[in-house]
Amino acid sequence: MNYNYLSNTGLLVSELCFGTMTFGDKGIWSAIAGVQQDGVNELMKTVIDSGINFIDTANIYSMGESETLLGQSLKDLGVNRNDLVIATKVRGTMGEGPNEQGLSRYHIFYSVDESLKRLQLDNIDILYVHGVDPRTPVEEIMRTLNDVVQSGKVRYVAVCNWPAWMVMKAQGIAEKNGWHKFVGMQYYYSLSGRDIEREIMPLAQDQNLSIMPWSPLAGGFLSGKYTRNNENAEGRRANFDFPPVNKDKGYDIIDIITQIGKQKNASAAQIALAWVRMQPGISSTIIGAKNINQLNDNLKSTEIELSKEELQRIDEVSKLTTEYPQWMVERQAYGR
Repeated sequence: MNYNYLSNTGLLVSELCFGTMTFGDKGIWSAIAGVQQDGVNELMKTVIDSGINFIDTANIYSMGESETLLGQSLKDLGVNRNDLVIATKVRGTMGEGPNEQGLSRYHIFYSVDESLKRLQLDNIDILYVHGVDPRTPVEEIMRTLNDVVQSGKVRYVAVCNWPAWMVMKAQGIAEKNGWHKFVGMQYYYSLSGRDIEREIMPLAQDQNLSIMPWSPLAGGFLSGKYTRNNENAEGRRANFDFPPVNKDKGYDIIDIITQIGKQKNASAAQIALAWVRMQPGISSTIIGAKNINQLNDNLKSTEIELSKEELQRIDEVSKLTTEYPQWMVERQAYGR
C-alpha cells in the first residue's frame, strides 16, 4: 500500500480509502448495505492488515448505524486510534425535527457531537460537508467549520458534491478571514462518470486540494458482472441503480477494461480502480465491500499499473465530449 499527502497538510493517507456505506441496514441504504458487527469486524481487520489507514463513513449511512458499527469494531479489534485517519460527514437529514438537516451552525455542532458518540472517539480527523445547503450562507458555513476545528472536535474540513464556484467562494472567504479551509474534495469519479474533469479537477489542481473519488466502480456497474448480454445481473445495481450512467457508452468501456483485464489476469473492477488511482490529483480512492471476496479483489487493484497504450485505449472509449467554454479556451490557448 502506498501513501499520499492530503493536500498541503503533511498528513499521509493510503491510496485506497475504505468506505463503510455497506455497514448497517437502516433507511435507503438497506438496498446496498446489510453488514452487521461480525462482518464489519472481519472486513475491518482485513482493511487494516492490508495497510489502509483511511476510513470513510457518514452520519446518514444507515441513519447512524454505520458510525456505530465502525466505532465498535475499532474497540473489538483493539485498534490504535492514532493508526487511522477517520472521516465522516454532515448535511443529511437525521430525524424528523426541523433542524435535523442542513449546514446551520446548530446542525453542524449537534451532528459532530452525535457522530463522536457513535464512533466512540474524542475527535474526527476529517469532517466533510456532504452537500449544498442553499438556505445557509457559505460564509456562515465556513465560520462554523472553523469554529468546530478550533473546538478540537475536528482536525480538518473537506467538501463533497459542491459545484466548483461554491468551493472557490468558500476557500476565498476562509482565506480572507484566516479560517480553516477545505483540504480535500470527495466527488463521484469513475470511467463512466468523468464529469469532474470539467471544473472540479482543474480547481483542485490550482488550489492544491486532494481528490477522494467515491463510487469509482459507478455503483458496481464497472465490476464486470454487467454487460450488454447480462444487463440485469444481480448486485447493487439491481436494487439501487445509482449513480446514473450512460449505459450504452458504459458497455463500450466494460468491453475495453475486460479485454485489458484478461491480458493482465485481472478483473474489470481492478482495471477500473487502477485507472482512477492513476489519474492526476487523486490522493485516495474510496472502495466499499459487503464481503471479504469483494474487498480482496479491490485491494489487488493497487498491484496493477496500466501502460501508456492501455491508458490511451481506456481514455478513447471513456473521455468526455468537449463543451463550451472549454473548446474556446483550448482554441485560444494556441501559441501560448
